[in-house]
Amino acid sequence: MDIDTDALMRLLYLALLLAGVIFFAAGGRRLRLGHLRDLIIWVLMLAMVVIAYASWGTLQSALMPGRAVQIGDTLELRRGRDGHFHAELAVDGRPVRFLVDTGASDLVLSLRDATAIGIDVEALDFSGRAQTANGTVRTAAVRLGTVRLGDMVLRDVPARVNEGELDVSLLGMAYLGRFARIEIIGDRMVLHW
Repeated sequence: MDIDTDALMRLLYLALLLAGVIFFAAGGRRLRLGHLRDLIIWVLMLAMVVIAYASWGTLQSALMPGRAVQIGDTLELRRGRDGHFHAELAVDGRPVRFLVDTGASDLVLSLRDATAIGIDVEALDFSGRAQTANGTVRTAAVRLGTVRLGDMVLRDVPARVNEGELDVSLLGMAYLGRFARIEIIGDRMVLHW
């Protein structure tokens, strides 16, 4: 039987939190425990800090969906509430939120994201074509100075800017193919270098 350590840590953390709440709700303040009460409070707080530190990766990905958690030579993404995997990358030093899309061939920027990272979209040549679920859209080829996800930094990265009404930029196979292996384990996507 496999034990999910993340779930076990969350359960332990919640049990300690519940114990503290019950202690105070049941009259911990009214009891004349003196120093023992203070000791119990400090032990509960220390235990919660240790558990939070030990499960920092889980807490970070739960609090900041789309943020990659790096563990050794792997990056881990958590599935978003919408059921998809998202990743926040630094493109030329600016944060851009991507939808991880194994059906997309390229790294594709929306017009809004391209503008936000400093690309003059008015000067682009939208002579390329891409077939999407909503039909054919025009695209423009661009090169990005740096693209960072965790400790993985790529330079002079080819990408496309989508002229259509794309709500979110797409992290396609041209980028994902640089990883040695990609695994989906439950609500986690693990990218191995």
